[in-house]
Amino acid sequence: MHRSAPATPEKAHAPAPRIRLARVLACAAVPVMLVAAGCSSDSGGDKKKDAPSASSSGGKQASASPSLAPAKFKKLPEACQSIGEKSIDKYVPKAKTKAGEVGKTSDPQSQASCTWNGLDDKGVDGSNYRWLDVDFKRYDSTPGLGSGDALAQKQFDRAVSGAQGTADAKNVKTSPVSGLGDQATAITFDLKKTDADFRYGVVVVRTANTVVAVDYNGTGYQGADAPSAGDVQDGATATAKEAVAAVATANNK
Repeated sequence: MHRSAPATPEKAHAPAPRIRLARVLACAAVPVMLVAAGCSSDSGGDKKKDAPSASSSGGKQASASPSLAPAKFKKLPEACQSIGEKSIDKYVPKAKTKAGEVGKTSDPQSQASCTWNGLDDKGVDGSNYRWLDVDFKRYDSTPGLGSGDALAQKQFDRAVSGAQGTADAKNVKTSPVSGLGDQATAITFDLKKTDADFRYGVVVVRTANTVVAVDYNGTGYQGADAPSAGDVQDGATATAKEAVAAVATANNK
């Protein structure tokens, strides 16, 4: 999800970590039932009688493999509408566009994203740069691969590991987030880019078969301080809650 940070405030562009789920291959074992046939002789000779097979009338048939549970969520919200304008005003002051910039995708019902960024010039007090990125990934239950929830779980784990393993990151801290989706993890870290100290707050959430990843980061220019770890984590958590709620709303229409 990371992008190169700007060399100058006017072209400030903070990296945003993205993690893509590798294709997972799995084999489904097909149960095999062996049916044995017995034989017996009557008292009058050596005439054989076949014992009834399990496939004859009244026998038990081999049960089919249990089908995968259907995925809970069938679609994604429009990413740039998942975060309200009030939140954009609060967390990304002076955003270039409150409408956000839509990420490219070939299937908006499986993957969608949106970013906002802005430079708030405080005059003699310096400038504050903020970047917000929200990313959605949705998975359907697929025979041979797994249920939508299981595939989303793998993406969740990889997204968390990816944020924790960001190259050159310092002061990496990870903590669970309670009451958000089926599971949620927050990661904060510091990253130096183009002589500016950026601070990142990443929150990854799994809600059923959908993974929401929010990256909120920023820095200060011309004497302004970077946001605190608490500030970026609070911003990432608050906007992640909005994004998760947007998933539920989109599927209730």
